[in-house]
Amino acid sequence: FRKEHDPNGQGKFYMGRELAMVMSFHGAPWLERPEREEEERLSVLVSHLGLKPGMVVADVGAGSGVISLMMAHEVGEKGKVLAIDIQQEMLDLLGDKIMNNKIKNVELVLGTEKSPKLKEASIDLALMVDVYHEFEYPYEMTLELAKALKPGGRIAFVEYRREDPQVPIKLVHKMTEAQVKKEVSLPEFGLKWKETIDKLPRQHIVVFERPVKKP
Repeated sequence: FRKEHDPNGQGKFYMGRELAMVMSFHGAPWLERPEREEEERLSVLVSHLGLKPGMVVADVGAGSGVISLMMAHEVGEKGKVLAIDIQQEMLDLLGDKIMNNKIKNVELVLGTEKSPKLKEASIDLALMVDVYHEFEYPYEMTLELAKALKPGGRIAFVEYRREDPQVPIKLVHKMTEAQVKKEVSLPEFGLKWKETIDKLPRQHIVVFERPVKKP
């Protein structure tokens, strides 16, 4: 911890960057704002995730579930979205939506700061949208997510581009592609960078995969 730090940060540093404060459930209306599609192009984001019917995907830091519900449509009734959050209040908001819309393929998971509470080799994709930079324990969370991937499974880190000063987001809530790669390329995670997708107005999608072991 450092006494001198960004007022929007935790004062805790990891691999050269300050960890951002977690957005409270009181910020849920911001996640639901009408202009979010125009600003972030969530529909474009989801279209670049390679989702297919029957997939099991984890929305880590799901919040009020805007993206969880979009992915639920893509994976279909034979697929599943695991909506994970550490705030029960966020999950309650999403639970109301699921019940009111009779959605059957979204499962709510209350995680912790160190674990998404996923079984090993159980998911095809883990998605984190503007979330990873807020993890209090990024090493532990990445290790757990890597274990949860099926062989060939992917993790997508969606972060506001710190390289671009025009992106109107507080600095501690941005990450460079290089920083994401630096943190996720530790050998114990067993992950390999697959691609970086730059199709969004303000964010990049940095994708890693768990390679299939050759016989």
